Amino acid sequence: MKKIGIIDLGTNTFNLLIAELNTSGYTILKKKKIPVKLGEGGITKDFITSEAYQRGLSALQAYKNTLEKFEVDEFYAVATSAIRCANNGPQFVKDAKDKLGIHIHVIDGDQEADLIYKGVRQSISLEEKPKLIIDIGGGSTEFIIANQKQSFWRKSYQLGAARLLETFQPKDPITSEDVSILESHFEEVLQEMFEMTEAYEVNCLIGSSGSFDTLAEMICCKNGSPTNWKKNKYYRFDMHDYNQIQRIIYESTLDERLKMDGLIPMRADMIVICIVMINYILNRLTLHDLRVSSYALKEGLINEIIINPKQWQKSLL
Repeated sequence: MKKIGIIDLGTNTFNLLIAELNTSGYTILKKKKIPVKLGEGGITKDFITSEAYQRGLSALQAYKNTLEKFEVDEFYAVATSAIRCANNGPQFVKDAKDKLGIHIHVIDGDQEADLIYKGVRQSISLEEKPKLIIDIGGGSTEFIIANQKQSFWRKSYQLGAARLLETFQPKDPITSEDVSILESHFEEVLQEMFEMTEAYEVNCLIGSSGSFDTLAEMICCKNGSPTNWKKNKYYRFDMHDYNQIQRIIYESTLDERLKMDGLIPMRADMIVICIVMINYILNRLTLHDLRVSSYALKEGLINEIIINPKQWQKSLL
């Protein structure tokens, strides 16, 4: 009964997963998120500010304490967009190793997308018809076209919510002009993605954790059942509910969003950008099936470690 820990160092959030391996795969013992906003103030300059840097190290110290408490046999830490793009990202990796004894493996966009896919397909049956999977991060957004058996196409774009927020600085509340500027940017940058989704005739959009979780929770809070979306490993949106909540978000100020049930403060500024992106893709591809997977990169990684432990031990430990 080996215990394994996974630390996913995202741009907005550092995520922890502790699981116990067993004959049927693994059982989750602990999940935790710490908001770090590693890209705040420096993401468009490819730099981690001193404040964000310290928040990141403090989160890692807290996770190290938790890993020791659970007496894990081994743990793996992987970093994504903010650290791989920052000029001082290598120094952050070095400090984590020297000060905390945590070895961080910085993965590229393709590896990130692949692990996201392998996490999502554990929670949702993707069936035979290709689906479009999206993971909207703070620094990057990963797009994957896949069915249950295989991934057909994947690509990571510099379209993270924190990056877009600092680049375009929309008004509060967001205006139709702001939305048009963002949509023009998506149309220009995502041409290949749109061509591939049309070629594979995708019929569903699946969001991976993050902001999609927030939207599900906001809808369930509005409907009087805040934990309803957590009952299963995935949640299928009622499009009437989704349309209502996205309109509320569009029309709100930041101060108003900070008071909304189900919307954690860390996502209150970025959720608007996420809504613009999701709406644009749904409308551009004429999709009416929207779901969220509660599994993402960290679940994909732990499954890969179970399947091919020697490969991951060699590269990550």
